[in-house]
This record gives sequence, structure tokens and C-alpha cells, in this order.
Amino acid sequence: MKPYTRREALEKLSPAVLLSLGLWPGALAAAPRGGSFRFIVVNDLHYISAECGQWLERTTRQMKSHDDIELCLVAGDLTEHGQPEHHNAVREILRAFGIPTYVVIGNHDYVEKTGERAAYDKSFPKSLNYSFVHRGWQFIGLDTSEGLKYENTSIQPHTFSWVDERVRKLDKKRPTIIFTHFPLGPGVKYRPLNTDALLEHFKPLNLQGIFCGHYHGFTERKLENAMVTTNRCCALKRNNHDGTKEKGYFLCTARDGKITREFVELAPSTAGTPPQKS
Repeated sequence: MKPYTRREALEKLSPAVLLSLGLWPGALAAAPRGGSFRFIVVNDLHYISAECGQWLERTTRQMKSHDDIELCLVAGDLTEHGQPEHHNAVREILRAFGIPTYVVIGNHDYVEKTGERAAYDKSFPKSLNYSFVHRGWQFIGLDTSEGLKYENTSIQPHTFSWVDERVRKLDKKRPTIIFTHFPLGPGVKYRPLNTDALLEHFKPLNLQGIFCGHYHGFTERKLENAMVTTNRCCALKRNNHDGTKEKGYFLCTARDGKITREFVELAPSTAGTPPQKS
């Protein structure tokens, strides 16, 4: 079989294969741009009680102890049961954090018995699909949920419609980060069935990183010098799916159009209860 040329590969191969080969089109075409700053990415808080609120307050104090943190991304599952009072509690703790914080919805952020998301929308308005720019970097928050479903999911039409409309208006050369709840890395457990169709839309962009939650464990898929990653959870009452004990978050640095990150463990760590579902 004749090997693909680079141009043929970009035209014919799926997003998952392009990621694995380090051939993401936008990243190959772009010159490094964007300022330098530090930020935090945390996922799967699973607030369920006032005790969880105290845990989250201690967590935000530890996060704030790092020098020069300019923003925080929360990759879904802010609550366990999607109750209005729980969303409100998380919102107030994040406000008191004092650092600009951006959230996306997870499957646990829908009301457990009804599958409604009105409580999330009220506490975190305009936080389904959106983008913003910080120091020359583009950030894209995406809703990859399908209501309460936690596996064998599909990203819903409203997200595809938003992406169709918005992506062509973004700067193709700015370094770009996506954050979302369900894993988008090839081969990662709980990856939505139509992830490749979504990633097709982002080929023109200088995509440097995708931060995801839902799978409580560390995974990484290379995208040239960038990564598609999940992390351990940051919940008092839930454990990690991969059997690890650490709870924590990513401390990230943006510099010269690239991202580096390190895992920071919460101290002191507190054991939670074994997870029943994702």
C-alpha cells in the first residue's frame, strides 16, 4: 500500500488518527502566538452536601496559594444530583474563589430524577457552548453531554450547530484550548460515539490542548506538542475510576503558544466513597 503524503493524510485521515500522528492541520500551519500566564483545570467536583462545600472551599484556598493564577476551568459534574441548592452552593464558593472561573456541564449536573438542566442554567448562565479570549489564547467550552447518560453517549445537535456557526469566526492562528466534560481522546473510556465528527470542525484551528473530565483518572493522547487529557477527580464523595487515590487538579502554564501542566494533589487528601456510576 502506497503511504499517504502529508497533504493526503490531512484530507483523508480521521481526527483520531491525525491526533495520534501529530498532524493536526491548524497546529501545523500556525505560528506561535499568545501571552504567558498560569491557569488551573479541575474536573468532577460532585457536590452533594455541606461537607462537600467545606472540601471545595479548602480546595479553592489551595488553588489560590499558587502565584499568578489568572483563571480556572471546571470540566463538568459540579454536582452529584443536579439539585438547585447544590448548584447555588458551588456557584457561591467559586465566586468567593476570586479568580475568573469558567464551567461546562456534566451528566451529573442534570436533575437526577427528571433529567432537566434548568438549575444549572440558572446558576451558570451562558455556560453550555461558548468561547472567550485571554492574553491572545482562545478558550472554547463545549457541552458534550446527553442528559443523564454516562456511557454510549452522543454529542447533541445544539453543540454541533454552535460549532458550525462559531468556529469559522475564530482566529485560526491563535493557540486554542477546548474544555469539556466527556473525554475526547481516542480510545478513552466514555468517549462519545460521534467525537470524531465534532473534532472535524476544529481542524482549521491552532488547537493546543483539550481538557476533559468524566473518566476519573489520568489519560493523555498526544497532539504534536499538545495533549488531549483527563484527570483524577476533585470530589470528596467519589473515587477515581482507575484505582488511584490522589485527588487534585492541573496547574497549567501557557507560554510561547504551548501548554505545560502538572498534577497538584490536594492536601490533606480525604478518601471518598466508591463510585457507582460516572
